[in-house]
Amino acid sequence: MARQAQVTRNTNETQISVTLNLDGAGRGSFATGVPFLDHMLDQVARHGVFDIDVAAHGDLHIDAHHTVEDIGITLGQAFAQALGDKKGIRRYGHAYVPLDEALSRVVIDLSGRPGLDFKIAFVRARIGEFDVDLVHEFFQGFINHAQVTLHIDNLKGDNAHHQAETAFKAFGRALRMAVEIDSRTAGVPSTKGTL
Repeated sequence: MARQAQVTRNTNETQISVTLNLDGAGRGSFATGVPFLDHMLDQVARHGVFDIDVAAHGDLHIDAHHTVEDIGITLGQAFAQALGDKKGIRRYGHAYVPLDEALSRVVIDLSGRPGLDFKIAFVRARIGEFDVDLVHEFFQGFINHAQVTLHIDNLKGDNAHHQAETAFKAFGRALRMAVEIDSRTAGVPSTKGTL
């Protein structure tokens, strides 16, 4: 069964298209108009071993907020669609990822319930032109529409780029674990019988 999705989102602020293959090879194509976000999405694809294509046109003349948030929303919708009924998946995933002095931990539950616990105390407000507040906005949009519980903790770091990159890499790796098919799980991994 192909675990793939294609989602578009069109508003007065953004036009976004996402294609996703959960069982990919870590390939991605990103044209969001926000170069730092492209770099972070590439980490998710590579470390999650997902194939992800994102094309976005947003109101960047205002700022990147709507574009980044709406990409999180659309990518979350794509994951929800590609996962379908979630039969046979591991459901939970976790990862620790270092990058030089920085270390982040991400833990995810494909629970069917949105919840975000986000703890990154960025050491500066911008990474180049990128407002670090938008990292939270991306993940908030994602969890609301993927319907997952997500804990992100930057445990240490004194370089904001490294703090963000470890979080996105760990997110990709935790997602990879959670969406994997578990040969020992025949149905939905929940006593409720549904996620």
